[in-house]
Amino acid sequence: MKSITRQKTFEEIKEQLTGLDRVFIIGCGTCATMTKTGGIDQVQEMKSQLQEIDKLVTGWTVIPIACDEMSELAIEENNRAIQNSNCVLIMSCALGVHTVSTYIDRPVIPALDTLFIGVEDSPGYFREVCAQCGQCVIGETAGICPITACHKGLVNGPCGGTNNGKCEVDKEKDCAWTLIYERLKAQKRLDLMRKYQPPHNFQASPRPRTAKIS
Repeated sequence: MKSITRQKTFEEIKEQLTGLDRVFIIGCGTCATMTKTGGIDQVQEMKSQLQEIDKLVTGWTVIPIACDEMSELAIEENNRAIQNSNCVLIMSCALGVHTVSTYIDRPVIPALDTLFIGVEDSPGYFREVCAQCGQCVIGETAGICPITACHKGLVNGPCGGTNNGKCEVDKEKDCAWTLIYERLKAQKRLDLMRKYQPPHNFQASPRPRTAKIS
């Protein structure tokens, strides 16, 4: 399985880092290295760009596979530098961002947009956490993708049917926006709940989808 990604514009990354001055950078040694969006060279280049705009980079690492349990080990090994930061900029697919977000108490900021899965051959049950829509907003929703976590794909808060933190469509399922609210509250970033997200463009990456890696 390969996640095909492209780097967000630096202006977009800067906007996401507003008010966050100490940054720890995480890259991925698998898919993002293959696509030249989050390997060692790209992480070091990002470090230089951030330093040029007076951001303090407390450290960086490239996790061999950012979307599996190796993330937890890498976070433990870099815990001091991560604790010295006030956010983690992640140069991996959205699944890597989601995985890292489950292990730390810092805001996670995606530096890449996830476009699609190149190959998938994994039998069994999987829980979707990313639709590879090419228009990633999880830097502002605490690492939880509202497109996939919300039955209605709402990007501007919950619907009127949420009740006691449960979903209107599936009452056994936690409301995605309740989860987002609680995580943003813990991070002291509830102001992001008031930020308007424009209508989602589901053709940000038109089908049939292709990518050329130079």
